[in-house]
Order: sequence, then C-alpha cells, then structure tokens
Amino acid sequence: MKLRKLTVIAWALCVGSAALAETFPAKPVTLVVPLGAGGAMDVIIRTMAPKLTELLGGQPMIVDNKTGGGTVTAAQYVAKAAPDGYTLLVAPSGTLTTNAVLYKSLPYDPVRDFIPVALYTKVPFVLVVNAALPINNIAELVSYAKAGNKLSYASTGTGAVPHLATELLKSALGVEMTHVPYRGAPPALTDVIAGHVQLTFADPSLAPPILKDGKVRALGASSLTRIGIMPDVPALTEAGVPGFEAVSWHMVVAPAGTPPDVIEKLHAAFKTVGKQPELQEKLVGMGLIPVDTPSVPELRKFLDAEMVKWRAQVEKAGIAGSM
Repeated sequence: MKLRKLTVIAWALCVGSAALAETFPAKPVTLVVPLGAGGAMDVIIRTMAPKLTELLGGQPMIVDNKTGGGTVTAAQYVAKAAPDGYTLLVAPSGTLTTNAVLYKSLPYDPVRDFIPVALYTKVPFVLVVNAALPINNIAELVSYAKAGNKLSYASTGTGAVPHLATELLKSALGVEMTHVPYRGAPPALTDVIAGHVQLTFADPSLAPPILKDGKVRALGASSLTRIGIMPDVPALTEAGVPGFEAVSWHMVVAPAGTPPDVIEKLHAAFKTVGKQPELQEKLVGMGLIPVDTPSVPELRKFLDAEMVKWRAQVEKAGIAGSM
C-alpha cells in the first residue's frame, strides 16, 4: 500500500512537471546579470533576449542588472528565487567556480544552489608584453626570466581570470613573476604600456589598437583557438605552451529544483539562439568565442572540471579565502 502511494506521488510529480513545461513561460522571464549595463555580458544577453522571446511563445525576457559584491549579490538573489524557470542568472565563470574558494563566507553554493542551462560564449585573453622588452615569443620570455631578469605582471584584480591565468602560465613555464593587481583592465594595460609592469593578459577588445600602434607585443591567446579579431596572434597552445587554456565564460543557470522539463525547454531556446549568425558575428567582433552549448549533464561535468582546475590555482597562489 505504501509503495503504491509513493508511486502515485511520483507519477503526479512527473505529470505536474510536464504540464508546467508545456505552459512555460506563462509570464515574463527575468535574466539577472551581475555586471553593469553596457558591458560585454549585458550587450550579449540583450541581443539574445528578443530572439529568446520569439522562441518561448512571446513572453518578454527582462534583463535585470543586479551589481555588487563581486557578482555575489545577484547570485544570492537567484539562488533564493522560486525554482520555476522565471528567474535565471547569467553568470561569469568566477561566480560559479573561484568565488567558492576566494570568499571566506559565500551566501550561496555554486554546485548545490544552481542547475546549468546553457553556455554560450568563452572569453579569451591575449598575453601582451611591453614593446621595449627583448621578448617576441614564449621561448624568449622563458629565456629572459631564467636569465635573472625580474618580471612583474598586471591583473584586473586578485582572483580574477587574468591573475589566475598568469599563475597557470608561470607553472607551465617554470618561471617566476610578481603579481601587481589593478582595479580593472584599462589601468593594468596602461601600466604595461608605460613599462611599470612588464606583461598582462589583456581583454581582447582593448588589445588590437595598441598592438597596431606597437605599444605592446602579443605573445599568444589564452584560448585553445585564435581570437577572431586577432587572427595573426597564435593561441598559446601553438606558441609553446601545449594544452594551455585560461578563459572566462558566460553561463545561464537556474535555481536548484527547477523542473527538468523547464530546464530543457530553456536549454533548447538558448542553443538555437546561440547558433544564429547575427549573434555569432557580434561575439566574434567583441573578441569572444561562440559556444554551441553542451547538454545539461555535460554542462555539469564542465562546471565540476572548472571548479577543480581553478581551485588548484587559487590555492597554489595562496589566495584562498582572501575575501
């Protein structure tokens, strides 16, 4: 009798989930962006929103910028939202990986509190050095460092991808460099140009003009493939650092407990929009790399692997629990 009752409950839950997915969305869906308006993440998701609206029955996709706390404010808000698919988080990589290691007390759990929906772009960086240095490639960088010359590198802040990417590069090359954190990409790049620090992993949208003017020299891209707007710059993996990849990315996630059928409906919509030429051209034009989102189970495996990779770098750099 008890088994029969449990079977009936399970059947009712399945039917309820399927019915919800069939009518979803019945009201506007909010896409919470943890970064400010006008940035790459905001621009891209606002480009996607009208297309998603068309695919999901005409209900508006509302972009809500909730900044603060290093993306923690937005992540906490979505983690506590109703698990019905109507509130989604557009997360940069750190929100779902390094934040869990960097923050002494995090008000959300990246693994327990979210279900991945879609991964639509990777955000590469380009390793640039001051043009006055006798360094034209990775081999010369290693030789220069091992000859006893002191090197320092700029980052956009402690624990940011450019910081951890350089730590990963240091390990791969077996060289020492001193970290100098800045508040954002422009001041970091300005000081590399001025020679106050020697190198940095630069935002690809900022690098082309100064490369053209000869103010810095590019040694390689941090992605496994070349960056579309800088086709002459090799990926580091082809420039002497085999297998090297250190990129950020943008992923859409939903609160844990959101019905699987709703997740799949959202996933299918994002996958379709992600393949549209208009969006891909915009991504490439911004120095980003379009991604054909893997399945939801594959996204979970991807997140787990990214967590392991970056946790190791955070701990090796001695910055775990620093915030």
